[in-house]
Amino acid sequence: MDSEKENNVKHFLDLIQKSRKGKFKVYIGMSAGVGKTFRMLQEAHTLLRNGIDVKIGFIETHNRKETHDLLDGLPVIPKRSIFYKGKYLEEMDVQAIITLRPEVVIVDELAHTNIEGSKNEKRWQDVMDIIDAGINVISAVNIQHIESLNDDIKEITRIEVKERIPDSVLKAADEVVNIDLTAEELITRLREGKIYTPDKIPSALANFFKPEHILQLRELALKEVASQVERKVETEITGTGNMRHERFLACISSNHKTAKTVIRKTARLANYYHSKWYLLYVELPHESPDRIALDKQRHLINNFKLATQLGAEIIKVQHKSVASAIIQQAEERRATTICIGKPHLTLFKVILSTNIFNSLLNKLSSSETDLIILS
Repeated sequence: MDSEKENNVKHFLDLIQKSRKGKFKVYIGMSAGVGKTFRMLQEAHTLLRNGIDVKIGFIETHNRKETHDLLDGLPVIPKRSIFYKGKYLEEMDVQAIITLRPEVVIVDELAHTNIEGSKNEKRWQDVMDIIDAGINVISAVNIQHIESLNDDIKEITRIEVKERIPDSVLKAADEVVNIDLTAEELITRLREGKIYTPDKIPSALANFFKPEHILQLRELALKEVASQVERKVETEITGTGNMRHERFLACISSNHKTAKTVIRKTARLANYYHSKWYLLYVELPHESPDRIALDKQRHLINNFKLATQLGAEIIKVQHKSVASAIIQQAEERRATTICIGKPHLTLFKVILSTNIFNSLLNKLSSSETDLIILS
């Protein structure tokens, strides 16, 4: 009974805290140059004309004239200057924004990494602080900066994007709007010098801005926004969400090459179903801290950190049998779907593992738990 009372109180407190938070709107695009910053500034002018106290917290115009011209008439909160490595650099002044308390603040470059010595490592963390202070935020990000899509982006563009935001940031948004252009329109803007300076255009056309790359990035952006809208409909309009409450259990080993793929793909699935997910690592006897190689320990820690950022609850158990440990944890956590990586095994190892794998499949089939093998 006391537990039920505590849960009711916690639920009510969550509602109070949510009502005190600011609203969060994110413009998303398939790449630089689609017009996210331009659209945010247009919206700022509209809000200002309607008597809303809107201010510019941080805007990066990239010296694009049509975008820069839109700053005229908009109140800008001065940036703070930080002395770093022998020179002064500018960052968004989060404390000034919270002190001034505008109704709406515009914050560009959501995935930006702050200068060393700042309160937060990333700008998205600054934005969360501003929202927690009860200020509404309009921001922007490109699809390639979403953490769980990192492997997909690298496969498409052959570029590993270093600055990324956790999927939970988009999940926290009250509204996600896609700024869409066709590949032809975007390439035309690039050739006209509306995205990069003339000296960078040939390289951009030969690499990131290839038509086939743009089409695939566009597809990812459209899918992401469609997923956000679908989840919003399920949770806010129908009020029921999914009839089957999904729970995903991602299983990784000390093989770091497949672990990140399993983590990111499971996070995408959990995000799509608006569900809880777990990351399970089964420590075998030969993988105890005093026996496992230091580089594998480091990769494991990094993988745990990545999964935590993507919303997982970490489970680390010691066991002699991976299959048995998976079954046990799946039952305890009431997992509906187990996600594992494609095994990199020799034929001999496959034969030796057949009985264990069969027992896993038989147990899962009797419990109506799905098994997904991620490539």
